[in-house]
Amino acid sequence: MSGALIVISALSYLGVSSRKTEEWRTFAGKLLGMQVLDRGGRNIAFRMDDQVQRLIISDEPGDTLAYIGWEVESQKDLDSYAVRIEKEGYAVTKGTASLADRRYVSELIYFTDPAGYRVELVWNPEKVTDPFLPGRPIDGFKTGPYGMGHAVLHVSDVEAVAEFYQNVLGFRLSDYGYTPIPLYFFHVNGRHHSFAIVGSKKLGFHHFMVEYDNLDDVGQGYDLAQLEQNRVAYTLGRHTNDYMTSFYAHTPSEFFVESGWGGRIIDQSTWQAHETEVGPSYWGHERLYLNEAERKAFRDMRLETASRGLRAPPLINCPWLYGQYSD
Repeated sequence: MSGALIVISALSYLGVSSRKTEEWRTFAGKLLGMQVLDRGGRNIAFRMDDQVQRLIISDEPGDTLAYIGWEVESQKDLDSYAVRIEKEGYAVTKGTASLADRRYVSELIYFTDPAGYRVELVWNPEKVTDPFLPGRPIDGFKTGPYGMGHAVLHVSDVEAVAEFYQNVLGFRLSDYGYTPIPLYFFHVNGRHHSFAIVGSKKLGFHHFMVEYDNLDDVGQGYDLAQLEQNRVAYTLGRHTNDYMTSFYAHTPSEFFVESGWGGRIIDQSTWQAHETEVGPSYWGHERLYLNEAERKAFRDMRLETASRGLRAPPLINCPWLYGQYSD
């Protein structure tokens, strides 16, 4: 069933189960800059733009990903996907009106992927006209047609999961690598990747990424994260495949959030999937949570990349860098 036409258009939202809802309120609101929305009880949701909610923290045990919501282009796509997924042997459930109301979407279906993660396909997420009110001063997040950002999951069988997302759901492979650990990156719109899997032989949420409109918002978040002991998981750095300048922070639930800027936008019609062999970062992204031997493996790859003179292409629409700016 390969060669599927993409009708999943964006990462719509993420749900996390955690008893640490108050810690999440501070983390997502004050560090990430999301708008805090109280949904009653100890459940908390967060806005990033004109969509009603992008991140939902449910007061339940687990401290990991509860569900991942992907937006489809039209109502009929839900039925088409239901048929397609069930033909592959996966049970699909149509969401009730009550569940759709809680997700603030018109309709949804849900199922479990080969790794055991709950996937929700949704149509017509609700938008609001009230202005976005960030939890700290930021210029905003890069969302719109590119969705919420990206999500990265640990999997035990990377080949089986990659096959499902490509050949059943229609995700397109951006690139992949095997050193020092298998990584597959997929796109559903112009964002270089909205989804990735790590062949770590385990399960769990690795991280999700939010992209800011202003690099200074990343840097100021980095300053805030460094004020907290052990909050920074990866130091500031730049990735080789999507050119993102970012740092990673420990969330209250121990997986990571990547705060980034300057991510690569690709042309889906001409993009060719390829294997990468230069490691994940041009510079930085020192993995502070790893032991020294594990950190050294990534560090040696960065130093090798630098010794070969490899770097991201220069910015071309940046007048203050190229002498075209006038007061």
